[in-house]
Amino acid sequence: MQKNILEYLDKTALEFCDKMAFNDGDISVTFKELKQNTEAIGSGLLQLGVMNQPIVVFLSNKCECVNAFLGIVSSGNFYCQIDFTMPIERINSILKILMPAGIITRREYKQKVELFQTQCDVFFIEELEKTKIQDLQLEQIRYRMCDLDPVYVLFTSGSTGVPKGVVITHRGVIDYTDWFGETFLIDETHIFGNQVPLHFDLSIQDIYCALKYGCSVYFIPQRFFLFPQNLIGYLNEKRINTIIWVPSVLCTVVNLKGFEVITPKFLKKILFAGEVMPNKQLNVWRREVPDALYVNLFGPTEITNICAYYIVDREFNDDAPLPIGGPCNNIRLYVLNENNELVKEGESGELCVFGTCLALGYFNNFQKTKESFIQNPLNSFYEERLYRTGDIVKYNDRGELLYLCRKDFQIKHMGHRIELGEIEVVFGGMTHIENCACLYDDKTSRIVMFYMGSEMEAKDLVVYLKKKIPEYMIPNVFIHCKDFPYNANGKIDRKRLREKFYEGGGR
Repeated sequence: MQKNILEYLDKTALEFCDKMAFNDGDISVTFKELKQNTEAIGSGLLQLGVMNQPIVVFLSNKCECVNAFLGIVSSGNFYCQIDFTMPIERINSILKILMPAGIITRREYKQKVELFQTQCDVFFIEELEKTKIQDLQLEQIRYRMCDLDPVYVLFTSGSTGVPKGVVITHRGVIDYTDWFGETFLIDETHIFGNQVPLHFDLSIQDIYCALKYGCSVYFIPQRFFLFPQNLIGYLNEKRINTIIWVPSVLCTVVNLKGFEVITPKFLKKILFAGEVMPNKQLNVWRREVPDALYVNLFGPTEITNICAYYIVDREFNDDAPLPIGGPCNNIRLYVLNENNELVKEGESGELCVFGTCLALGYFNNFQKTKESFIQNPLNSFYEERLYRTGDIVKYNDRGELLYLCRKDFQIKHMGHRIELGEIEVVFGGMTHIENCACLYDDKTSRIVMFYMGSEMEAKDLVVYLKKKIPEYMIPNVFIHCKDFPYNANGKIDRKRLREKFYEGGGR
């Protein structure tokens, strides 16, 4: 029975020793080199004399990050990457929660790291990678490790302004990687094009599929995402055949007319997650790359990334919602109403998840863990932990789950309960709309629609929407934007949109 993610690397380092594992444009590493670096870094960290403790990775180079991640795991500990572009105040708020045993960085970042409010040991990766490998000690540590030990902590934003550190186990990653590979027939011929930062959970299948199946992964340099033609050119040059991206990036390729100049030649699997994928832009991708498999992945960080998926198997109108489908293997999904009962036909409710995919909880935050990871209210006989996702969903007439909105996006307006996501789906289906985001102004009880694309008169927008949704759901304010603010993961930054609205006087 597998209990440690490094068992993947043991196998691929033998079977695909000289094959490129990861390439970020500056550094390329083979599986053999990756194993060497992993064991050297792990050996260097033995001096800490700790096990199952967090060690921070503060590096900008993605290949070096992967080396550090696996080296930390090899030492019997777990990693937490700090976003290299993150403000020092947020870094220190994370470090206060994490209390790491050590930090791995480069010597050139020494001055920046000295601003960190922590007394832990600092290691430089260029020195760790030269450490003499301590085979016996690493073997003893591996034997002592269990599959429920943490493999990483990933920090997400908290509703109170305090970051939350999600603790993910080896078992969660192993089960997810096995399911992903078996479901989508992943093997060594797959070449991944990574889009997301490594501190974003959507990157884990890129990393761990490479380790398990011997795939190659290109970490696409950020500059290529500024110009869709260059991005597609890069995909073609590297013969990339598999991508798992956030929908905003896929939409940008369509909105900036990337396909008018060049089309992907090798893409066979196009998966997306992290936010709603509009069918309007997805339909363009399906026309331009008709032979690819398209998959909508859905899930929060707290359940090792994905709990539900839908393989696109039919045509959809531009303004139709795309299903999130059904559960991944070894996962059980419950949709509960406000009384913690299973919803009835046609009702919406909160999605709750059960399975080995669940995180251990939030690092150093037992109170928040108890609030989100609950006893299954449908089971009063033994412990059965569920995770409350905060996502409002319902079943369609095919038995597929439809995502409606976040629980905190569900509003009460004019006496009606409204899901803002439903308005976005309909509005985004309009011909001249490139992107949209719907917010609620609590101060004035108004629905506010931000949109990109051709600027239109509000009365014309209302006329269109009246044909699609009830009048009480029609936005009260329409704001045309040249572009949207996006966070580091490529998602629309709704917080900044809201601030922009209030800075403009709540127009």
